[in-house]
Amino acid sequence: MGAATLTILSAIPPINPTVRTTARSSTSFSLRSFTASSAPLSTAFPRLSSPGSSVFLPNRSLCRASRSHMESEPTVPPFQGAESFFRNVLASMETVYLNRNPTAKSVLELVRSVDSDRICYDHLAFRTFGVNGYGIDSMANFFLDFGYEPREELRFPAKKLRALWFSPPRIPHTDTGSGVYGPLPRIFISELLVDEMSPQAQEIIRKYTEMSGSGNKHAALASALGFLTWEKPLYSEFQQLARESEYAAWTLVNGYAVNHVTISTHRLKSHLRSIKMLNQFIEENGFKLNSEGGVLKVSPDGLLLQSSTVADSVSFQFSDNITESVPCSYIEFAERLLLPQYKNLPDNECDVKEFHRRDGFEVGNADKIFESTSKDQLTRRAAA
Repeated sequence: MGAATLTILSAIPPINPTVRTTARSSTSFSLRSFTASSAPLSTAFPRLSSPGSSVFLPNRSLCRASRSHMESEPTVPPFQGAESFFRNVLASMETVYLNRNPTAKSVLELVRSVDSDRICYDHLAFRTFGVNGYGIDSMANFFLDFGYEPREELRFPAKKLRALWFSPPRIPHTDTGSGVYGPLPRIFISELLVDEMSPQAQEIIRKYTEMSGSGNKHAALASALGFLTWEKPLYSEFQQLARESEYAAWTLVNGYAVNHVTISTHRLKSHLRSIKMLNQFIEENGFKLNSEGGVLKVSPDGLLLQSSTVADSVSFQFSDNITESVPCSYIEFAERLLLPQYKNLPDNECDVKEFHRRDGFEVGNADKIFESTSKDQLTRRAAA
């Protein structure tokens, strides 16, 4: 994978990971065997197997299937560094996101009006270019520095994408905060496999990432400030990428901006804790939900339920002084149900903790959630 390899994870002991792929290429396979024909991997990703089985991380092994609900929460590495600084960076990222995406801001306010003003985020998501050091690792560095741990890789062959999600470190006493000041969210970072794109698309992407110089070292800063690390592109270049990959075109004009935040519905207090009720509530208030594969995306095990709004659009002035509307970001909703071994637990916050619920992500769900920024979904929104 060359530059797309997560070199920042090289200190992790070599553990062969499980790689999940979309239904179009649904076979699970070793990352090492997948890359055998390319440059040798400089690192190995940790492995997260299916829900209910062992999770293997450096110096850590636990089996969810055998844990009694009477046992304490599994050991999680502590937060590293200054918590206030970290949360303020997240807050700055969130502010940029909300200022650019009125739908997300309105939905959050709407949910807060019903649910006692407290919302927990399931995860934050970012998009990147997997070339010249601008891939997953460029944004992951910031979160790894504060104690986040890499978990599972997901692959999307048809979209020429791969992703890695990161679990948060332990911070005590986060039961009262809201949003970025509540329980720390998971982080989901994806990257475009640029080397699999056409020569024309590669040329455009490499032009701007090379123009950025060392901008990849400041991904979190760029996200918090709301600026691209490269110069604005030509409109014709945006169009060229959009014809081949809407993900590529989005990343060219949005850079490291938050792609979406996700409300953890099962942590809500009201009837909206059911994602089906929340979806109905959102639509009744005039917001358009991503209909790709159905409004509600359900994992094969039935334990991860997700939905999302259609992205907002924003006017963007290209370097040739052409101003056009381009897709921005959206807001997602996720409900994580109890793992089978915990299904008899009382459904209340005192007895049920996050580790009792389905963890991780599902390729089939994520593949459809990606479509929230697609031209097709934006066109349907405009026609509604």
